Amino acid sequence: MRTIPEYRGISAERFRSEIVPLGRPAVLRGAVENWPLVERGRASPAALVDYLSSFDSGLLVGTVTAPPQEGGRLFYREGERALNFNVSSEKLPSVLKGILKQMDSPAPWAVAMQGVSAADHLPGLQGENPIDLVPAGTGARLWIGNQVTVAPHFDVADNVACVAAGRRRFTLFPPDQLPNLYLGPFDVTPAGVPVSMVPLDDPDLERFPRHRDALEAAESAELEPGDAIFIPHMWWHGVQSQGAFNLLVNYWWNAGPVAAEHPYGALLHAAFLLYRDMPPGQRAIWRGMYDYYVFESHGDPLAHLPPELRSEARTVDPKAIAGLKSALAALLDEDEEGT
Repeated sequence: MRTIPEYRGISAERFRSEIVPLGRPAVLRGAVENWPLVERGRASPAALVDYLSSFDSGLLVGTVTAPPQEGGRLFYREGERALNFNVSSEKLPSVLKGILKQMDSPAPWAVAMQGVSAADHLPGLQGENPIDLVPAGTGARLWIGNQVTVAPHFDVADNVACVAAGRRRFTLFPPDQLPNLYLGPFDVTPAGVPVSMVPLDDPDLERFPRHRDALEAAESAELEPGDAIFIPHMWWHGVQSQGAFNLLVNYWWNAGPVAAEHPYGALLHAAFLLYRDMPPGQRAIWRGMYDYYVFESHGDPLAHLPPELRSEARTVDPKAIAGLKSALAALLDEDEEGT
């Protein structure tokens, strides 16, 4: 597996002008090595827990737990259309202390608090641990837990993820490897989007033969405290937390005005309600329509029209996106009841 290209001491200007436009992953060694979060984590997990708890707003945090026999892999129950973990709302300091208590256990329960908003749950933390690589105003999210594995999935956004404590192994696949990743269902998923069904540690290449091609295209990296990684829009990534206490801080942003959920919501709408059960001949016609009008497979579809007859560019209204999401959720509920 190829190693993700690495940079050290890179400036924010160079990151934005040279690395992001490439649309390829990059490891940024030592990017946040001076963070107080990293310094406390190097002192001890207990010191880091005290530091985090000092910012606690008191809001309950969604907490994932899985029994020891799952080996930390947040996935599906064997032979079932159900997830192998539970989610509950807990007090953040209590979960942190629970992770500490399990650090010496040979068979700990997997514990993870995922995507915790720093602004809501730990106000003031982001100000003390700044980063200039991401656009101003981009909110920080924390991923805290022990030895947990998350299957390859994608984000509809660019992503910078910073390791503050523990170690993490990232395995990335280019977007064009989608057919070789053998995705699970859309509606029951441990990551909010479909995930690869192929185990990261021990891929079954007899059951998933095309995954050989995915592995040939894969890139990987192991990050230590203070390191960061840039994961471009829609790159598949599996993450393995390798320490008994781990903390990752990430930042999502989109270069354009479209909200991250908007393209994926459109995909869900098309897949579940419009085209999934359409006769093959009709589906082929609609694929041609999308290729022509949306992805412009033959160039600008309106190039032959005089300016006064062309459609005007439309700005994206956040309220309209919110309405689309609500309507989509209602439609999916109706479709499920109908079946």
